[in-house]
Amino acid sequence: MPDTASAGRNHGRGLLNRRALIWPLLFIVALPLVMLLLSWLDSQPEIWAHLRQFVLPRLIGHTLLMLVVVGVGVVVLGVGLAWMSACCEYPGRRWLDPLLVLPLAFPTYVLAFIYLGMFDFAGPVQSLWREWFDATPWLLPALSQPHGVLLILILAFYPYVYLLARASFMTGGLSAFEAARSLGVGPVGTFFRVCVPAARPAIAVGLALALMETLADFGAVAIYGFDTFTTAIYRTWFGLFNLAAAAQLASILMLFMLVLVLAERFSRGQRQRQAERQPKAYRIVLRGPPAWAATLAQMLVVVIAVVLPLVQLLIWSWPMLPALFDGGFNRVILNTMGLGLAGALAVVAGGFLLLLATHRAGRRAGLLGEIAAIGYAIPGTVLAVAIMLALIGLDRVAGTALAGGLLALILAYLIRFLRVAWGPLDGVAGRIRPEYGEVARSLGVSRWQRLWRVDLPLLWPGVVTAFLLALVEVAKEMPATLMMRPFGWDTLAIRIFELTTEGQWQMAALPALILVVLGALPVIILIRGTTPTRSPRPASERVRNAGESAMNPI
Repeated sequence: MPDTASAGRNHGRGLLNRRALIWPLLFIVALPLVMLLLSWLDSQPEIWAHLRQFVLPRLIGHTLLMLVVVGVGVVVLGVGLAWMSACCEYPGRRWLDPLLVLPLAFPTYVLAFIYLGMFDFAGPVQSLWREWFDATPWLLPALSQPHGVLLILILAFYPYVYLLARASFMTGGLSAFEAARSLGVGPVGTFFRVCVPAARPAIAVGLALALMETLADFGAVAIYGFDTFTTAIYRTWFGLFNLAAAAQLASILMLFMLVLVLAERFSRGQRQRQAERQPKAYRIVLRGPPAWAATLAQMLVVVIAVVLPLVQLLIWSWPMLPALFDGGFNRVILNTMGLGLAGALAVVAGGFLLLLATHRAGRRAGLLGEIAAIGYAIPGTVLAVAIMLALIGLDRVAGTALAGGLLALILAYLIRFLRVAWGPLDGVAGRIRPEYGEVARSLGVSRWQRLWRVDLPLLWPGVVTAFLLALVEVAKEMPATLMMRPFGWDTLAIRIFELTTEGQWQMAALPALILVVLGALPVIILIRGTTPTRSPRPASERVRNAGESAMNPI
């Protein structure tokens, strides 16, 4: 009995120590948000009189327009493609399925400047049209207007809905479809009255993620000149030189984000409470015109969202290839990779600490972990303003010089992308059997030896995935880097933004192509998963060897 009580006390003390790891992360995430709220103590009556009269109505109108149009677009496109991919058989399905996820490899600002350059008056599309038909097209210029950015956002973010809806349809979509058909309901009625409602929680999660990315977007809306809260925050800070007013605008944007975060959490909870069903081994075989219509519909999306942008990038990049040997361009690449590596290491370290604090530690620790990882919902412009406010205040009190340095930028990456690392690590940890740790403990292996010799090798696929995802996300991140980088410290994303704001599409193509290639890494991981190059030793052998080392340290 005393041994049992002692073990219980040690286990409780271990959980207490693990949960204590969450509090520094919670403090790091909460401090910038608290600074946003404290910014309202500095009243800005003249600035806000101008903003209320000339700026806020346009910002709110554009924001609501984006939410409605992009929301409808990603749901219609994502759900339709997901149903065809998950439940139907038609020519070309096997090679079209993975291509439908590839738009995630294109940053929105890259898609934006490609299509703006292609359909510009002097661009290739209108130039060919005038040459062939000796007339100016009246439909094509619409893609160069501000509302063209809505099409870009739909093409960039529909994969969020597509992936989650497809997974939901595959776990019972055909079963529900067949049950309703056997009761005499038509195929269209079955899809809208049975299949879509059954997948509604997954669709809602994908929609919330897409809308959060839409609200957080800065590059695409800035390139198209479409005023939103993110562009207004940037101009208020760097145009009016008023950090307090920028923080107040940022806090309003966070209200929109808070609503979407709550909706996403509620939808995710509903999705987890659904009963999981095994997917059917067969599909609805389409023949004749329906089969070719499905193939053409998916091919059209792939061509518009992937093939055309990639081909145009290659055409523009070809004459620019000698720039790869230019010292200035190489310095930009080195800056990007250096920031990417530093940011990815910080993000993976934070994700690993969060995993230690939350894995099998109870519901309360899991809730605290979700709060600590909420930075994924904070737009880069908002995060930049909040961190700068916090660091400027710290510099004044402590006499430091943290604001405007690389450390501040890495801190922004840690807050923004902590969930990117925590997700893969937690997913791999959930598949590790707890018996391995118990066996190692019974062999006398200490906690740190278990962590180093048993847990870490088992977690290694998740560590690699988390590092690659974080590396690419940091390399592609643009608004926070633009607003917080030290003077003269350019990255590929910054170079693209500066060149596209001047209309130099061809000059921006080469750095954009490099970013797209980098962005393809997590998409490939998402499609194919990580496969080890050689068969790892069984986990039981690693546990046994760790126990032998603990008992025979020499």
